[in-house]
Amino acid sequence: MKQRRTSLKDLAAQLGVSIATVSRALRNSHEVGEEMRQKVQALAKELNYRPNPFAQSLRKEAPRVIGVVVPNLVTHYYAAVLDGIEDYASTVGYSVISANSHEDHLREERAIDNFVNMHVEGIIACLAQDTVDYSHFVEINKMGIPLVFFARTCLPELFSSVVANGDVAAQEATNHLIETGSRRIAFIGGPNHLDMVRRRKHGYLEALREHRIPIDRSLVACGKIDYEEARQTTLNLLKRDDRPDAILAFNDIITYAAFDAIKSLGLHIPQDVAIIGFTDGDSSAFVTPKLTAIMDQAHVQGVKACELLLRNISGDKRIYKEVVPMILKIRESSDKLIDN
Repeated sequence: MKQRRTSLKDLAAQLGVSIATVSRALRNSHEVGEEMRQKVQALAKELNYRPNPFAQSLRKEAPRVIGVVVPNLVTHYYAAVLDGIEDYASTVGYSVISANSHEDHLREERAIDNFVNMHVEGIIACLAQDTVDYSHFVEINKMGIPLVFFARTCLPELFSSVVANGDVAAQEATNHLIETGSRRIAFIGGPNHLDMVRRRKHGYLEALREHRIPIDRSLVACGKIDYEEARQTTLNLLKRDDRPDAILAFNDIITYAAFDAIKSLGLHIPQDVAIIGFTDGDSSAFVTPKLTAIMDQAHVQGVKACELLLRNISGDKRIYKEVVPMILKIRESSDKLIDN
């Protein structure tokens, strides 16, 4: 059985006192004796009672709010997902509060805790890249608070999710690189424990197997999602005697870091090194050469995530997994067979 949020009424009933007494005790009012204050506060802690800042005198007019936590709000992808969430939420009378974890699991945990304290009606989340302990999400499930993951997910037996078909998209992109003349294709990704990374890497490897190209594990570089680290990783690969002749990059941060590294060495794109990146940003069409990109349909993902959350809030307890197809947009940076 899922736990519901503990109320003042619950505390009062267990202690056999009035709701007013419990309220005063939690505020450390002088109107309640020390022994009763300690009893009330101990029970509140035991039952994980959270005060509701919205449930004051304007209870009937309290806003309907959902919380969204993202790893990096300044990137186009997460901003576009949030835009989709806000668009859908506004059509059904909800407001959205967002929090940026800055790819840090402690900030992610604090954001989730703050949302619970604010008594949001539900939460949409994408894991920080260093989150490997999911206990704060297990607690959310026990409290009965609706939650939906997008992009980077966990605990599929407990929560609905919205993801892209990154495996299929990565396989299609790698096939394109092979069919247009590339053979030593590197994959530069994020942390291996993220399901999003695993899906995209799987598609890349499947394409190599399909074309019977030997897999060189030294061309698979999965580390921190960080511009400078990805740039240095790319430089290290390109300075090898057996350097890659193409790169598939995990997201927009890594894509533009790799793009910059290639150019800094005086190499030509795509003649020396072809590149395809996972990115939904308009900037991919404005760099030189124009970047072949795997488009996320991030706004659609946001709409889908909010739709699933509102279903859950409305009482639908089924677990859904929505898969949003990605779109390969071929431009100049990937095709060695055309005259660039």
